Amino acid sequence: MRTLHAAIEIEAPAERVWQVLTDLDSYSQWNPFLQRISGVLEPDQYLRVFIKPPGARGMTIKPRVIAVEENTGFSWIGHILFPGIFDGEHYFIIDPLDENRCRFVQGELFTGLLAIPILWLIRKGTRRGFEAMNQALKARAEEVTES
Repeated sequence: MRTLHAAIEIEAPAERVWQVLTDLDSYSQWNPFLQRISGVLEPDQYLRVFIKPPGARGMTIKPRVIAVEENTGFSWIGHILFPGIFDGEHYFIIDPLDENRCRFVQGELFTGLLAIPILWLIRKGTRRGFEAMNQALKARAEEVTES
C-alpha cells in the first residue's frame, strides 16, 4: 500500500474548518505535525512546509500546490531529491455531513522508485502525525465554533 490517510469528524461547518486549515500563518499555534507553512495557497505556487512527525526530527519540504477548492480542500506534491525518486501527493479534504458537521480527511499518495522502502520506514510516524494534526484541527475548529 502506497497511500496513508486519517479521517476525523468535526463538529463545525466546512467553512470554519476551511478557515482554520487555510490560515497558514497560524499553524505554529496549533498544528503539531505541519508546524509551519509559508507561501501562497494557489495552484502552481510553492510552499515552504516544516513537517515534524511525532518522535522524529523535523524537515522542511517545498511542495508545489496542485489544487485548491474553497471550503472543500487542497493538495500539493513534493519530491525528495528530484521527481521520480520519492514523491508525495498530500491532500486535505473537507466533506460536509450537514450544516454544522464535516468529515476531514488528510492523506498522501507516495510514488517513485524508492516509495515502498521509504514508506516502510516512515509509515507509523507519518500516520501518527496525520492523526495528531486532525485532532488539533478538530479542537481548534470546534473551539471557535462554540465561542
